[in-house]
Amino acid sequence: MADEKKLGFFEKYLTVWIFACIFIGIALGRIFPQIAGTLDSMQVYEVSIPIAICLFFMIYPIMVQIDFKQVVKAGKTPKPVLTTLIINWAIKPFTMLFFAWLFMANVFAPYLTELQISQYIAGMILLGVAPCTAMVLVWGYLAKGNQGHTLVMVAINSLAMLFLYAPLARLLLGISDIVVPWETILLSVSMYVGVPLVAGYFSRNYLMASKGKDWFENRFSPVMHNIAITALLVTLIALFSLQGDVILDMPLVIAMIAVPLLVQVFFIFFLGYGIAKVIGISYEDAAPTALIGASNHFEVAIAVAAMLFGINSGAALATVVGVLIEVPVMLGLVSICLRTKQMFK
Repeated sequence: MADEKKLGFFEKYLTVWIFACIFIGIALGRIFPQIAGTLDSMQVYEVSIPIAICLFFMIYPIMVQIDFKQVVKAGKTPKPVLTTLIINWAIKPFTMLFFAWLFMANVFAPYLTELQISQYIAGMILLGVAPCTAMVLVWGYLAKGNQGHTLVMVAINSLAMLFLYAPLARLLLGISDIVVPWETILLSVSMYVGVPLVAGYFSRNYLMASKGKDWFENRFSPVMHNIAITALLVTLIALFSLQGDVILDMPLVIAMIAVPLLVQVFFIFFLGYGIAKVIGISYEDAAPTALIGASNHFEVAIAVAAMLFGINSGAALATVVGVLIEVPVMLGLVSICLRTKQMFK
């Protein structure tokens, strides 16, 4: 009940603000296409600078509140770490391939061309082999999970992507000459995780020493929480302003692509959550374990799809749909975590 009393108006109706920002973003992209064009042009190695800035202000307020002793402690508990690794790299890519094949090549096949089917499947595969390494910190934070475990897995997945993304994508796509944009992966991980991590670590130590723990927890942290949520909403407006035309011009195709992606997200989430419950992992570790598996690093997936198949390809479109469903769905999963927290006690 104490947690409920701390929920302010802004936080209590977060889902409403999320959908309002999605609508605003789509409307801005449609009414003022020059804004979307300008934002889209501000890239380095396919990494959007405006999105990176928004993500910094979303991730830094979370990083600065992490007690890094939790990170060391989380690294010494192998059960949740191994569970998360197995789900992300040994299960998730293959279930994504299966669901993509099931729906695109079978259920929706009568309504699609062979080229559309193959490219949509390819885009979904690129999403499936890219575990989230940035926004999952937001989901773990909102779910009141162990941020130490989340941060450890962000670090491990960031390194794993450098070595496993290309082989897995090559295996599942059947493309022998896949070109992996190493610069994109390195730059996105550095900007989305590395910079806010370093800034959070040093500023936390400084503020704790100069202002004290009471000031930090009761005055500074609430402000940082609101900044993180505000940055999330601004990020949504920016993302959806870039994709507004796609959503409005191809609603039926977007819906068809969304179905296997949604099935995959919920399947992996409940698989991870269920395994965590069965093997005795605490809620604080179970929530981020399930959420990390359910979310994707869509920035890298979009960049790889654009480089392999072209920015206007069906593969790139499938990765964009991953962006469209990510935030609303992940917020729903956070809600499920919070409502079922007592199951792990």
